[in-house]
Amino acid sequence: MVNIKELDPEEGPVAAYGARLRAAREARGWTQEQLGDRMKYSGQHISALETARKPPTLRSSVSADMAFGIAGKVESFKRAYYEIRRGSLMEGFPEYLMRESQAAEIRLFDSGLVPGLLQTHAYAWELANGAVQRDEITPEQAAERVEFLIERQAALIQTPPPLIFAVLDESCIRRPIGDQSVMDEQLARLIEFSQMSNTSLQIAPYSMGALRPFDRLVNLLTMHDRSLMAYTESQSQGYLDRELTSVVPLMKRYHQLQTHAASQAESVAMIEQLRKGTP
Repeated sequence: MVNIKELDPEEGPVAAYGARLRAAREARGWTQEQLGDRMKYSGQHISALETARKPPTLRSSVSADMAFGIAGKVESFKRAYYEIRRGSLMEGFPEYLMRESQAAEIRLFDSGLVPGLLQTHAYAWELANGAVQRDEITPEQAAERVEFLIERQAALIQTPPPLIFAVLDESCIRRPIGDQSVMDEQLARLIEFSQMSNTSLQIAPYSMGALRPFDRLVNLLTMHDRSLMAYTESQSQGYLDRELTSVVPLMKRYHQLQTHAASQAESVAMIEQLRKGTP
């Protein structure tokens, strides 16, 4: 007889996740191999998830939701995954991420830092390690942040993919993060992003001055039903806004930002000049 490890959901969120996954599988009469086939994982991997020997990932959680037919529902494994990650993410951010992965259009603006969706692995590590050195997070949380970011980027590779518009303040490409090789790779990634069929990249140059409508991160989402959402951040907290009275003015300002920012061709030329070491 096969010994089945009994899990106590009270041991922690990862154990609770594993217990839920096992219960959902057994309720349908599936073996671990059968669930693995539906999720594109091995039966051994499913076993490791169910017994909390492996923590869940965003990809495995999305796959589980598809297998069980609960994508987008309150009981989804994706939602449970974000709850597990909440400890290493800014307050308010997990809720935004739930919506971001479901959006038809994503509009990004940031100042000083390249937005997470466009960051390379090395660039993200430099930022995470900086937070560790400032005693804001632990090394373990830094590793979680980077791993989570890579999973977040991968989750947006869907059919059809969302339209992604990015307007970056000039400081994003001029502020050095890491050594020259890190920045060169990051700048190359931005050029690669601009060449994708579902993306648009613009730089808001310093010369815009007071015409630049935003001073910090602003993300705008257009959902498939054409509803709008806005995500903004303070130094310590994120906020997801669904009220049209406040989101529509932000959308209007974003369009103004795009109008006054450099064109994509001009923006790419600016980035290429930086890569060559010219001002």
